[in-house]
Amino acid sequence: MIKAHGNRLRHARCSVPGRLYMLTTVTHQRRPLLRNFRHARLVIHHLREAEQRQHCRSLAWVVMPDHVHWLLELKDTTLGTLMQRFKCQSSHALRKAGVGASPIWQAGYYDHALRRDEDVVKMARYITANPIRAGLVTKAGDYPHWDAVWV
Repeated sequence: MIKAHGNRLRHARCSVPGRLYMLTTVTHQRRPLLRNFRHARLVIHHLREAEQRQHCRSLAWVVMPDHVHWLLELKDTTLGTLMQRFKCQSSHALRKAGVGASPIWQAGYYDHALRRDEDVVKMARYITANPIRAGLVTKAGDYPHWDAVWV
């Protein structure tokens, strides 16, 4: 039996400590749950918590109304464990804050392992310019839900 595309991706997924990854996760049915300032800040708290727990080193991220982009260096954990904890903990916090939607996150996530020849700063700029491309702001500095180590 042929499995869904997402399952094939998970079978080939590789987690290498020290490697750089760009991760994307989407809210369930792309509902704009993170348009609310407080809800976006709760998600940011859990991005930062993953770094504080030494699971990763965040290089850049942006929390959009219906998805999150996260550029990171993986530490001593797997991508699956990192994302499972992030989604579980952020979902719990969002429900506690009154978000009635369930589930919060769409199943799975997209990951891209950066090659040595890929420009990390260019990838970070791509991530932080997401609100501009989405028409939410005209300059990145006007959007409150992003960060990058180079800023």
